[in-house]
Amino acid sequence: MRARIRFIAALALAAVLTPPALAQDKSPLKILVGFPPGGSADQIARLMGEALRDDFNPIVVENKPGAGGRIALAATKAAKPDGQTVIILPSGPMVLFPHVYKKLDYDPVKDFTPVSLLARFQFGVVSGPASNVKTVGEMLAQAKADPKGVTYGSPGQGTLPHFMGVLMEQSTGAPFLHVPFQGGGPANNALVAGHVGYKFDVVSETAELHRSGKVRIIAVTGSQRDPQVPEVPTLKEAGVDMEASAWFAMYAPAGLPPATLARLERAVSAAMKTPAMRERMQKLGYETVGSTSAELAAEQRKDLARWEKPIKATGIQLD
Repeated sequence: MRARIRFIAALALAAVLTPPALAQDKSPLKILVGFPPGGSADQIARLMGEALRDDFNPIVVENKPGAGGRIALAATKAAKPDGQTVIILPSGPMVLFPHVYKKLDYDPVKDFTPVSLLARFQFGVVSGPASNVKTVGEMLAQAKADPKGVTYGSPGQGTLPHFMGVLMEQSTGAPFLHVPFQGGGPANNALVAGHVGYKFDVVSETAELHRSGKVRIIAVTGSQRDPQVPEVPTLKEAGVDMEASAWFAMYAPAGLPPATLARLERAVSAAMKTPAMRERMQKLGYETVGSTSAELAAEQRKDLARWEKPIKATGIQLD
C-alpha cells in the first residue's frame, strides 16, 4: 500500500513539474522590425509573436526604425546564427535596394538565411481629385497628351511605389513625373489635396479612401483582383501588360544550422496557415503564404532579377 501511495505521489509530482520542464525546451525569440510601431511590418511581427508562443518563449518584438529597414538588417546580420534573432521586413530592402544604392552594408543573399515567405500584397493605381480620371485608359491618354503634367507621389525616391510608376512607364510608354515625399502619409495627403494626380499605393492603405470617394483606385497591379476592392480591374484586364506585387518575409542571420532553420521554418509556416492567422492577415489586406526557406530564396532571386532592368533604366543611384 505504501509503495502504491509513493507511486501515485510521484505521478502527481511529475504532472506538476511537466509544464515548466517543457517550457525549458523553448528558446527565446527576438523579432526585429526596421520600421516604427503601428506600421505593416510591425503589425505582422506582433501577430507572428502571438502565433509562435507555443514554440518559443519569451518572444520580443523590437523596433529598430531608420534607413528604410537597413538599421534592423544590420542588427540581424550581426546577431548570432542561433535561431534567437530574426527579422520581418517587406521585399524592398532585399530586392530593390541592391540595385538602387551605390553601396550597401549588407549582401541580401549572402548575409541572411531565408526562413519563410509570410504574405503577399499588391498595389493600387490611385487617382486623386487633381486628375479626376476613372480608368487606366484615361490616365494613359492624359499622360501622352501632357508629358510633363501627369504627376504621381511616392513615400520617397527609391521606394517600391516609386518604381511601380517607373515600371508602368516602361510598360505603356506613357510619361509620368515622379514627386517624392518624406513618407507615405505626406504622399497620401498630397494626393487627397490635389497636389499630385496619382499614387501607387498598397491597396490596404488606400481602400478606405477609395470607398469614401476621396480617391479612386482605378486598377490593381497583381495577377488577380483584390478582395478589398473586387470591383477594380487588374492592370492586365485594363489592357496594360504589367503585373507586380510585393511581399513580407522572415530572415535570420547567415550560417543558421540546418536543424535550427528547420524548426523555425516549420513553426512559422504552420502559424501562417492557421485559419485564425489567415483571417487576421486578410483583414490587414494580405494574402498569407507560409513558405519553405527554399521557396523564399527562389522568390527573392526572381524579384532581384525582375527589378534590375527597370531600376537601371532610370539611372538612379542613391548614396
